[in-house]
Amino acid sequence: MVRVLSLSKVFFYLEKVGASLNIDKTRIAKPTGRPKVANFSSGPCAKRPGWSLGALKDAYLGRSHRSSIGKSKLLEVIEMTHALLELPDDYRVGIVPASDTGAFEMAMWSMLGARPVDVLAWESFGHGWHSDITKQLKLNDVRALVADYGSLPDLDTVDFTHDVVFTWNGTTSGVCVPGSDWISHKREGLVLVDATSAVFAQAMDWNKTDVVTFSWQKVLGGEGAHGMIILSPRAVERLESYVPPWPLPKLFRLTKNGKLIDGIFRGVTINTPSMLCVEDCLDALTWVKSVGGVKGTISRCDLNAAILQKWISASSWADNLAHVPETRSNTSVCLKISDETVCSWSADAQEAIAKRIVTLLEDEAVAFDIGSYRDAPVGLRIWTGATVESEDISALTKWLDWAFYEARADVFEGA
Repeated sequence: MVRVLSLSKVFFYLEKVGASLNIDKTRIAKPTGRPKVANFSSGPCAKRPGWSLGALKDAYLGRSHRSSIGKSKLLEVIEMTHALLELPDDYRVGIVPASDTGAFEMAMWSMLGARPVDVLAWESFGHGWHSDITKQLKLNDVRALVADYGSLPDLDTVDFTHDVVFTWNGTTSGVCVPGSDWISHKREGLVLVDATSAVFAQAMDWNKTDVVTFSWQKVLGGEGAHGMIILSPRAVERLESYVPPWPLPKLFRLTKNGKLIDGIFRGVTINTPSMLCVEDCLDALTWVKSVGGVKGTISRCDLNAAILQKWISASSWADNLAHVPETRSNTSVCLKISDETVCSWSADAQEAIAKRIVTLLEDEAVAFDIGSYRDAPVGLRIWTGATVESEDISALTKWLDWAFYEARADVFEGA
C-alpha cells in the first residue's frame, strides 16, 4: 500500500531532518524590476506585444461566416499562414474545429490504417496519440518508440515505410526533435506531425512532412478553439485513395465522394468559427509579418530561450528537464529543481516547493501559470515564445531565484 503524507506531515519530518542537518534557510532580497507582462503560460500564450481589444475593432460580428466577407476573412487567415510559413505552392492549409487536438485527431482518423504506424512518445501528447491509435482506432500494427520525460526515442530506428506520428515540440517535457535531418526523403508512409508549439517557432523542412497541425493560441498568441491543418500532395492522395474502416464524425471529414473537400482550404469551414477569434488571428499574423515573418518569430523564440538558458546554466538550484542541448525547446522550457538538499527530500516535499514557487510568483503578479504539466515530472514550465518580450524573461529570472529561496525556507519551516 502506498503511504501518502499530508503536507503538515511533510513539514514535520522536514523540520526534524533539518534540525539535524542544519539545512540552509537562506532568503534573498525581493527583486525590484518586474516583467511588464507576466503571462508565461504554455497555452493559451501571451498576446503579441502591444495587443489590446482595440485590435479587434474590425471583427465581423453578428454576420454569417458563410457571407462573402466572412469567407474572405477566413481565406485571408489561410493565405497569410501559407505565405508567412513559406510553404510549398502545392501544400494546402485549412481551418478546422477543436484546436490542434481536433486537427490532429482529424488527420489520424482520416488517414491512418493504410500502413503500419510508428508512434514516437516522449511526453504526454505523444502518449495520448498512441493511446488513441491503439485503443480508439484499434490499429494492431503499431510500434511505440518511447522515451522518458527529458529524452527522445532513438530516431534512427524509425521505419519510414510506415506512417510516422510524432509531436515536434513536446511542451510537457521541453524536448523537441533536432530539426528535420532524421526524416527520410525516401519515405513511403506519411509523416503526421503535431506541431502546435513548433510552427512559427522552429525551422521545418516542409517537404519532409505530410500532415502538420497547430493552433492559434500557441506561438501566435491567438485565441483558442480553432485548429490549422497543413497537407502535402501525398496526404491529399492518401485521403482520396483510402477509406478508413471506421465511421467518421462530420467534424473529421476531409473528403466527399472520394474527393478532397476543397472548400475547407478556401475558407469554408466545417462548422461555425468565432469571427472574433479569426480577427485576432489576423492581427497576430499581421504582427508576424511586421517582425520579419517566420524567420523573425524564430529569432525571437531563440533569443528568449537563450536568455533563460544563460540563467539556468548559472543556477545552483534549477536545471533543464531536457538532457541534450540540441533537443531543448525554444518555446516551452521545462525545469526541474536540482538543489542537492531539496533533491534529498521526499517527493512530497519537492512538489510542495515547486507549487510554493508558483504561488509566490502568482501572488506577486510576476509570473502566471508556470507549474509543470499535470502528467510531467514536478517542476516549472516557462513559455519563451515569440510573443514574449526578452526583457520580461530577464526580469523573471531574478524572481525565480527569489521565489526558490523563499519556497525552500517556507516549506522547511512549515509555512
